Amino acid sequence: MILWDDDDHSYAYVTAMMMEVFRFPAEKGFQIATEVDTRGRCIVLTTTKEHAELKRDQIHAYGKDDLIQDCKGSMWSTIEAVE
Repeated sequence: MILWDDDDHSYAYVTAMMMEVFRFPAEKGFQIATEVDTRGRCIVLTTTKEHAELKRDQIHAYGKDDLIQDCKGSMWSTIEAVE
């Protein structure tokens, strides 16, 4: 599963979302936020299709970033098959 960068979400938002949705420690959440920001995307999880779909849906439902005034909603993530 891939998390995509945008200008509508803070590092704090990404870190908190990774901690809540994936139960990652804060350090890993911050590492993901940094990679998304610098590379434009980050592979967050490699898992079964069903589990990836659940986690993608949780990201899409997480809500807007209250730290960003013009934030329009949740971040975007996609699922890609691994060979």
